[in-house]
Amino acid sequence: MRITTRLAAIAVTVFSVLAGCAAEDSAQDFAKPTIRIGYQAFPSGDLVVKHNRWLEEALPDYTIEWTKFDSGAAVNQAFIAKQLDFGNLGSSPMARGLSAPLNIPYSVVFVLVVAGENEALVARGGTGIGSISGLKGRRVATPFASTAHYSLLTALAQNGLSANDVQLIDLQPQAIVAAWESGNIDAAYSWLPTLEKLEKTGTVLITSGDLAAKGKPTMDLVAVSNSFAKGHPRVLDIWRRQQVRALREIKSDPAAAAKAISGEMALSPADAERQLSKGVYLTPEQIASPEWLGSEGRPGDLAANLESASKFLAEQKQIPAAAPLAVFQKAIYTKGLPEVLVG
Repeated sequence: MRITTRLAAIAVTVFSVLAGCAAEDSAQDFAKPTIRIGYQAFPSGDLVVKHNRWLEEALPDYTIEWTKFDSGAAVNQAFIAKQLDFGNLGSSPMARGLSAPLNIPYSVVFVLVVAGENEALVARGGTGIGSISGLKGRRVATPFASTAHYSLLTALAQNGLSANDVQLIDLQPQAIVAAWESGNIDAAYSWLPTLEKLEKTGTVLITSGDLAAKGKPTMDLVAVSNSFAKGHPRVLDIWRRQQVRALREIKSDPAAAAKAISGEMALSPADAERQLSKGVYLTPEQIASPEWLGSEGRPGDLAANLESASKFLAEQKQIPAAAPLAVFQKAIYTKGLPEVLVG
C-alpha cells in the first residue's frame, strides 16, 4: 500500500513536470516575434501608420513595439544598444551614425518628410535680435546632433559666424520651451510642435526650407538595422507599403491624416493639419527616383546629401572625419525599388 501510494505520488509529480514543459513549449510556439520601432512625435506618415495600426493589421504574426524618442541622437544610441529594428531620425544624425566613430550598421529605408517650415531658427521677443548676424555672443539652443543643429551651424556659416561666435546650448525640444519661457536662452533652432510655441513670442530668422533653397536640405529618414533587413526582407517590404499608404493619404486626404496625427500629438485635428502643411512630403515615385533613394543596385543622390552632411560635421569638428561617398551609397536600402514603393 505504501509502495502504491509512493508510485502514485511520483506519477503525479512527473505528469506535472511534463505538463509544465508542454505549457512552456506551447507558449514558445505561439510567442510572436517583436518588431521594435523608434518614432518621434512630429507630423509625419509614421504617426498615421502608428495611430491607424496599419502595421498590426498587415503583420498579424508579429508584435509591433513602438518607442518614442525626442531626438535622432537618442535613436542612434538605441541602435548602438541593439534595441531597435526601425528608427526615425534626421539626415544629420544619420550621417553622423554612418560615419566614424559610430559606424552604426543600419540603412536608409524611407524618406518621411523634407524639412520646410516645420523646422526654423527663432529669436525670442524682447532680445532685439532681428537677423542671424545679431546672434553673435547670444545664447542659442538646439538639440545637438540633430537636423536642427546641422541647419543652425549652416545658417551661422552662411552669415559669417561660427559655432564659437555664439553660446551654443544643447537642449531637447521640451527643455527648449522651458528655457525660452524663463528667458535663459535668446534663440533656438527646433521643429514642430515645439517650434509653434516659440513662434508665438518670437521672430523667425530662417527656416529649413530657406536653407534647402540654398542647397542645404535636411530631411527626416527611417533607418533599418542591417541585420533585420537581411533576415526579414518580406517584413521590410510590407513596412514600406504602409508608409506609402500614409504618404498617399497625406496627399489625397490631409484631413484624415491630420486626424490620426492629432491622436498621437494631443493636438486638435485643425492644428495637426496646419502643422502637417509645413513639411514637404515626397510622392512614392519621387522617393524611388534617382534624386532620392534610387533603384535596386543604383543608390540615389540622397547618398551625396548624407556625404555633404558628414563633411560639414567634420569641418565643425562634430566628428573626426567625413565618411566617403561609398559608405552612404551602401547604406541606402534599394532592394525592391521602385516596385515596392510604386508598383
